[in-house]
Amino acid sequence: MPESSSPAPTPPTTTDPSAASTETVVRSSPASEQAPAKAQSPAEAQSHAEADGSKRSRRGRPGYDRETLINKATEVFVSRGYDGTSMDTVARELGITKSAIYHHVKSKEELLHLAINRGIGALDSAVEAESHRTGITALERLRLAVRASVLILIEYHHSVTLLLRVRGNSPVELEALEQRRRIDEKIRGLVSEAIAEGGLRSDFTPGLITRLLFGMVNSITEWYRPSYPVDPDTIAEAVTTMAFQGLEA
Repeated sequence: MPESSSPAPTPPTTTDPSAASTETVVRSSPASEQAPAKAQSPAEAQSHAEADGSKRSRRGRPGYDRETLINKATEVFVSRGYDGTSMDTVARELGITKSAIYHHVKSKEELLHLAINRGIGALDSAVEAESHRTGITALERLRLAVRASVLILIEYHHSVTLLLRVRGNSPVELEALEQRRRIDEKIRGLVSEAIAEGGLRSDFTPGLITRLLFGMVNSITEWYRPSYPVDPDTIAEAVTTMAFQGLEA
């Protein structure tokens, strides 16, 4: 605060030293009762004001944005099991309140739906894109679809793991199983085309080949971790090479 242009009036004489001291403080700083005893520099005052304003702007807000919440909740569902995980557990694991979760989703079932769809949506899009490539054989399209599936599984590891564990115990899980079935059908269609073109051996049925292929792909969820010392492209290439060396005609 800038100094006054005129000197402050001299406090009245009193026989009580504490009263004189109090009177001096009151006259020199009318707001002394609210201000801290230690004076703040202008920079400190501004910093505290900004911090207070930031706290007010965040009041009632959740600690995670929607995408981060889905990612973290998916990890909790995978580690603890969806059926055995309550919203209280999710909130405790994430270090936030349940109201913070409900700021983004209405229920545990909606959170499961969002968690599963992150992986299955990417998987379906990848298989669909590879299935409709032109200028290459059905066998080549199948190889690309399998390779893309491995990369999606690694990128959305927890989401796909959760997808593979659902058993149809709720409408959300039944929908996820139906989405899985549609992806299997697309792969089976490619397998059938590859057999018809002579690219794959014909002594195995398309259904069996599809199951064998994705049995190998899906097993990655059991052992892959982000710290695994082999990059995703190398894993994808290894899976497709090992799978198709035994299947090609």
